[in-house]
Amino acid sequence: MPRRTHLDLSRRERQIMEVLFRRGGATVAEVRDEMPDPPSYSAVRTMLGLLETKRQVRHASDGRRYVYRPVVARDTARGFAVRNLLRTFFDDSVEQAVASLLDAGERRLTGEELDRIERLVERARKGERR
Repeated sequence: MPRRTHLDLSRRERQIMEVLFRRGGATVAEVRDEMPDPPSYSAVRTMLGLLETKRQVRHASDGRRYVYRPVVARDTARGFAVRNLLRTFFDDSVEQAVASLLDAGERRLTGEELDRIERLVERARKGERR
């Protein structure tokens, strides 16, 4: 079984992080207002506390309210999420993940998108990073 880390987040925790990344910082009420099918205020407050324990957010006092901000950079969180997705659904295979994305079928890629992907593949062949 893969080792869980402090970056493993539940669906609701990811939703909260999305709000915080988008806004830069938010109170419990602001986070809750932007969540789909939001849980109770106290549930959001509890999840923000768990995210603090996981070192994903920190808070600062603004009068009687706490304003929560992400600690982890969005790119770091994105990289971990992709690695977790690869491990969970694609047996750590980038090839399988890309094939799945290309076969998704709901939306066809534009010529420009395919060109950008082709350039990324060429850079990967040369061992370059973005």
